[in-house]
Amino acid sequence: MKDSMIRGADIVVRSLIAEQAEIIFGYPGGAIMPVYDALYDYHEQIKHVLTRHEQGAIHAAQGYARVSGKVGVCLATSGPGATNLITGLADSQIDSTPLVCITGQVAAHLLGTDAFQETDVVGISMPGTKWNIQVRSVEEIAPAIAKGFYIARSGRPGPVLIDITKNAQVDFGEFNYVPCMGFRSYKTHHIIDQSVISQAAKLINEAERPYVLFGQGVVLGKAEAELKFFLDKSGIPAACTLLGSGALSEDHPNYVGKLGMHGNYAPNLLTNQCDVLIAVGMRFDDRVTGDLKRYAKQAKVIHLELDAAEINKNVKANVAIHGDCKESLSMLTEAIDPKSHTEWMGKFRELEQMEKEAVMQHDITPTKLGLTMGEVINQINQYKADDAVLVTDVGQHQMIAWRYFNYKKTRTQVTSGGLGTMGFALPAALGAQLYDYSRQVICVVGDGGIQMTIQEFGTIMQTKAPVKIVLLNNNFLGMVRQWQQMFFDRRYSFTELDNPDFIKIAEAYNIRSQKVTERSGLTEAIEDMLIHDGPFFLEVVVEKEDNVFPMIATGCSVEEVRLS
Repeated sequence: MKDSMIRGADIVVRSLIAEQAEIIFGYPGGAIMPVYDALYDYHEQIKHVLTRHEQGAIHAAQGYARVSGKVGVCLATSGPGATNLITGLADSQIDSTPLVCITGQVAAHLLGTDAFQETDVVGISMPGTKWNIQVRSVEEIAPAIAKGFYIARSGRPGPVLIDITKNAQVDFGEFNYVPCMGFRSYKTHHIIDQSVISQAAKLINEAERPYVLFGQGVVLGKAEAELKFFLDKSGIPAACTLLGSGALSEDHPNYVGKLGMHGNYAPNLLTNQCDVLIAVGMRFDDRVTGDLKRYAKQAKVIHLELDAAEINKNVKANVAIHGDCKESLSMLTEAIDPKSHTEWMGKFRELEQMEKEAVMQHDITPTKLGLTMGEVINQINQYKADDAVLVTDVGQHQMIAWRYFNYKKTRTQVTSGGLGTMGFALPAALGAQLYDYSRQVICVVGDGGIQMTIQEFGTIMQTKAPVKIVLLNNNFLGMVRQWQQMFFDRRYSFTELDNPDFIKIAEAYNIRSQKVTERSGLTEAIEDMLIHDGPFFLEVVVEKEDNVFPMIATGCSVEEVRLS
């Protein structure tokens, strides 16, 4: 045997180090044990975080990736370990989160025999991954990892799964890592046609009521500055999607609010009054469009999009600009005339004032005795740092936190958007915090979602990650309850929760805790939480039947947005 020959498991770890992976989130088991044995020798070069569940590992990797802009990495064993990653893979696929997930598999000669903990994870994960592969020999390991990282981070990012048989991990081979720089049939850069830019610029220059909708593609394309320059020159009102939040500071004079089912009143209503709709890095999700048959039919649509599959998928574009929005926005900014749209912007501000009086005043300065979710988030705004990261779970608290959190910096919004995964927030916040211990990471959860991954308190305890966890507790599955109230005659079928003593649970994990039931104690508790040097769990008991408005009901048009 040559001196340069090493185990496949060592090739796995050295390949990750070659890709500058900093942290691996994972959980050991029989089929991945050789890789864990190899990790023992590389602990100074790469950090491993032992989560308490594989779903926790992949959500933590997502949180890390979303805040850092790097590829998240997680490890799991075969069978149930691998299948526990599936929800996170599907979540990452729809939200364009770059991940490389490595799973162990039974030895190649046992494949197809129903061996202990054998599962066809490649077949199961195929719809939820950008690319996946099963590696059966030691020679395939390094090329598969190199290709996996390239696919995960390039173009429209997404998750990759590499399933490695146990024999490949224990056999010996030469380590010669060659980073992947591209391969046939996979094109990530598209040359933008100047004539298409000219067509779009003509529509924009002639428009009286132009309107920009921007999404996460701006963040993924690192085009935040280009978006700002475009808006500064064009004077066009701009609204964001859920995952686009933070791409433009909410202090920008052209920013008019948030789109979608529980977005702001003006951005939704005026979608059907604009004459030119400019969509930048967003996919016209159904939560943004409502009834497609009645969506922006009066407008000429310009769509700036990297993924060709998203162009004309839901909304037909009059001008489609296929390419990187960092490049296309720069070209478009150069081609348009400088303008202001004072009268058109005024309509947004008038409707914004209506929403403040009808909804926001109740949410953030309530007259009722009980605490509201909105006032909690508003109080957090008073004390948080400008670059604080908001990580939310899924439900009413998610929509309220999104509505009232003041986003000023990019990569400060981490949530499960397209899949809507309850249980996402706690491990995702851990991953975000472990990327940067010095940054405020504020995790806002509901009493339903937190119990789906509450075991990750153990990981927070072990890592001492200073995550600030805010539980908005209404003893309900709140979003489902709101729908039952509004559309099912208040028939609250299996949505009320008998909850445990969350404070005792947090304290059992050595996490400093506090519970607030009265308004008088809220401000001090938030201050204590944010200045505490370490993890902190704050439970706030809020109104049981507090609803989220505005709202566009399923099947309705965006112009049917309701304030109550």
